[in-house]
Amino acid sequence: MDLRDTDLRTALAAHRLLAIVRGTDPEAAVRTVLTLAEEGVELIEVSLTGTDALSVIERARKELGPDRPLGAGTVLTVEDARAARRAGADFAVTPALGDGIREAHRLQLPVIAGVMTPTEILAARSFGAAALKIFPAAEAGGPAYLKALRGPFPHEVFVPVGGVDELAARAYLDAGATAVGVGSPLVGDAADGGSLTALRARTRAFLAVVQLESFVGESS
Repeated sequence: MDLRDTDLRTALAAHRLLAIVRGTDPEAAVRTVLTLAEEGVELIEVSLTGTDALSVIERARKELGPDRPLGAGTVLTVEDARAARRAGADFAVTPALGDGIREAHRLQLPVIAGVMTPTEILAARSFGAAALKIFPAAEAGGPAYLKALRGPFPHEVFVPVGGVDELAARAYLDAGATAVGVGSPLVGDAADGGSLTALRARTRAFLAVVQLESFVGESS
């Protein structure tokens, strides 16, 4: 699909959960992506550090069809961005600022750029990032740090990633996160061949948390 910056920001605000898939078993990783999608997770990222990640993206794209957003994570370099685009990714996610952001932007891939400091937030703006990944969120200071950042940057789209379990997800959303990015607390060992039944249970639990937060926010 032709995903634009505004589309990605709207999707993050609407769905509030970005699932991060990183696995050692490509077959299991594809099954994990499809299971997450079946359970209602609208935004899924496949990290390029997983085994045969590009083939996972290609296969998942074919199974999901052209209209379901699918991202490539850990996009560090120009070639990472180009390879992600060729594989069928609709958006890119980075752990930090680098050449991959500029190239993804040039390729019209919206970017969730990894930042930690106010200086990096300003730099990400200049790179054309659509949203900002606070990473690693727990080590950066958790929800209190995010809340502090919202003071000088009240309109930024923040997505905390790193150490976000169900309890932390609720706290980050309360602190002003647009969405949360969740890897192992959600995916567990599913992308390594683990139980999809357990993955479904975890997914439902996380969706209940973010949907509750969305409802509370709309009602307040």
